Amino acid sequence: MALVPNGLARAAVRFKPAAFAGTFVALMMASLIVSACGILLETGLRASVAPTRYANAPVVAAADQTAHFVTGSGDSRSENSTPLPDRARVDASLVAAARAVPGVRTAVPDVTFPVRSGDRDVTAHGWGSTAFTGEQLTAGRAPHPGEVVLAAPGAAVGERTTLTTADGPREVRVSGTVRGSGAGPTAWFADSEAVRISGHPGRVDAVAVLPEAGVSTDTLTSRVAHAVGDRAKVYAGDDRSDAEGSSLAYAKELLTGLGGSFGGIAALTAVFTAAGTVALSVGQRAREYALLRAIGTTPRQIRRTIATETLLVAPLAGAVGLLPGIALATWWFGQLKVKGAIPRGVELSVSFIPLVAAVGVAVLSALGAGYLAARRPSRIKPGQALSEASVERFPLGWIRTPLGVAAAAGGAVFAGFAASNTGEDAANAALGVVMLFMLAVALLGPLVARGCAALFGLPLRGAGAPAALAAANSRTNARRLASAITPIVLAMAFSSVLVFLHTSEDRAAADQQRAGITADHIVGRPGGLTPGELARAADAKGVTSAVGVLKTSLLVPVGSGGDRWLQSASAQGITGTAADLAAVQDLKVESGALSLGRGEIAVDRTLADAARVGTGDRVDVRLPDGTEASPKIVATYARGLGLAEVTLPAADLKGHVTSSFATEIWTGGGSADALAGLGTLSDREDYATARDRDRELNAWANTTMAAVLGGFAAVAAVNTLVMTVLDRRRELGTLRLIGSTRRQVMRMVRWEALLVAGAGIVIGSAIALATLIPMMKGLTGESPYIPPLVYGSFVGGTLLLGLLSTTLPARAALKGTR
Repeated sequence: MALVPNGLARAAVRFKPAAFAGTFVALMMASLIVSACGILLETGLRASVAPTRYANAPVVAAADQTAHFVTGSGDSRSENSTPLPDRARVDASLVAAARAVPGVRTAVPDVTFPVRSGDRDVTAHGWGSTAFTGEQLTAGRAPHPGEVVLAAPGAAVGERTTLTTADGPREVRVSGTVRGSGAGPTAWFADSEAVRISGHPGRVDAVAVLPEAGVSTDTLTSRVAHAVGDRAKVYAGDDRSDAEGSSLAYAKELLTGLGGSFGGIAALTAVFTAAGTVALSVGQRAREYALLRAIGTTPRQIRRTIATETLLVAPLAGAVGLLPGIALATWWFGQLKVKGAIPRGVELSVSFIPLVAAVGVAVLSALGAGYLAARRPSRIKPGQALSEASVERFPLGWIRTPLGVAAAAGGAVFAGFAASNTGEDAANAALGVVMLFMLAVALLGPLVARGCAALFGLPLRGAGAPAALAAANSRTNARRLASAITPIVLAMAFSSVLVFLHTSEDRAAADQQRAGITADHIVGRPGGLTPGELARAADAKGVTSAVGVLKTSLLVPVGSGGDRWLQSASAQGITGTAADLAAVQDLKVESGALSLGRGEIAVDRTLADAARVGTGDRVDVRLPDGTEASPKIVATYARGLGLAEVTLPAADLKGHVTSSFATEIWTGGGSADALAGLGTLSDREDYATARDRDRELNAWANTTMAAVLGGFAAVAAVNTLVMTVLDRRRELGTLRLIGSTRRQVMRMVRWEALLVAGAGIVIGSAIALATLIPMMKGLTGESPYIPPLVYGSFVGGTLLLGLLSTTLPARAALKGTR
């Protein structure tokens, strides 16, 4: 007798596969989402890239390219790491310390900085770096102070040329030439001079350490680490790529964020939806379980039967979802590479860990959902089981209902908190709103469905017999209606939040740019603009004001209490007076007065609120290279999203960025002809429509996440609707037997589909608005912007999916009737 439940389960799957098709699809999709996000997360954790510049330097001493922020102490101590916006550097005295280490053949100070030769952008280094990069002289000799070796077309030994560095133009003699490598014009100065003119005197990018013959890399690493102590970090192996900049750290942060944060939400959503589908499948077979109970099957046997059915379907469904999951992760990773968010050398990491986890999640979700759904049919008396199989019961669950009410109350509390706060606190609280309200809808599904049926059913009662019957069906079968509404709400809410978050930020930034840019012309060039070019712009005919704008980012501590972290903030370093800046930018100062004195800073109001500082306070920031500073806030303004969140003198930034050349020159007055030849020229309209690369990447990421999550929810909705319609073959056939025409039955089904889709759209939109309004108030101070065409496409797509998912299976169910 012990084997009977297993036999029943195998027979059910074998002879009624359609009953398990919906469960199979839901579990397969859950496995797809979990495996894809797991692969991205694992890649972020394991990502490495072979060094390029330091490939032939076995050991490199350089600064840590991440900023560490510590909060709390003792058991409550926590540390957050954030990649630096620019390269961190070490003291040049470490070169002598490294050279004195036993077993070291030489230690080379490595610096990389931009210079200008006429209109050409040139990359400059110290000549000593050729010991590990391998360039060879084709003519001449190594440079002495006041000399340079060039890899540039037309360079000749002995000629004199003018190169513009951070210190200004200087005339140097060409002492030698090197064959070009295809990386563009390159210049090499004497090591001592390169350090002095790089813009960071007394500091170097790294110290490349080369060993004597017979000295192993491990031994050299240990000795160098002991010699430099805590003044630098020692890199060897693939870790040397970390010394080349923060690009890998940014990529790892992005991938772990996608795989972890978004992956966690997506996985929970997938698991929850799959579990709901399993519960629906079990509930649809209540009549079978009632008959089994009536003929003497024990509760334990019922539970074993459902568990065995799950084990027969879930592992296969989970395994089938792995290949499309790998394909999704591969496509997503490839797109991020194409967009420059991930270094070319990083490869996708696919191991058994996320794949096994995905199958395990599918199996455990199915088992858990099956066990919970089997509790009542396995426990009630046989007679009661038969009666409940005929008419849907509607008692309020003593576990689900309190949890659902608590989730709804929590969502309301979070919404109120988000509305009364600003900055990241408001945004973080708003994320809790959508999750809690979604959880409330899922837990209170039957109650919500009955309310929707009563509300939306009112206009249907006067729309003819099919519409009235659709309304009555929806009120009577609240559980079936709830299972169909929940995934539609999910798709609508998450897709709307992700997409309209981007459109709202983009609209606010564009509005601030249009209002804030008062310059007549903006000049830019990829390699930056020299002080001489700024002077030429200021002296051009008709120009009344000209400022140089050096664009970069700072790290600012935000949050409150023990929950604080470093947030990247866009910054502009200004060369010019406050009056000149006011002539080309209207930052909309709200407090204080804008000035550009050394050690002073102006901050966007939203950022100041998030950092808990105001005018007159000193704010602890990390400059682009990680140097700590505490400038005084002299003003707060309102247009940081469209212009820059931080404004400060360029002089406070120039020693902390790789290139101290101005990114752009903003001018008031003048003409395009007068400014021609300085670089790419834009007027205020052209510049306002230009999209920032980071913003464009964020927009693409949000749209992709909305497509992944919304697509999954849409498939789940279609799957659920098809399951509910196919389960009603007997009901639809009965309607035909009592005289209803096929047209009347199909009209009833279509009305039901519109009721389900309409309820899902309204509830999903309400949850999205409850999330977006406080979130955007905190992030931009404005209301969310919802493009009518985009929202209309969401609504239209949802209605179309609902109609197709019900009418097509209904037609199939009625095919054999007359």
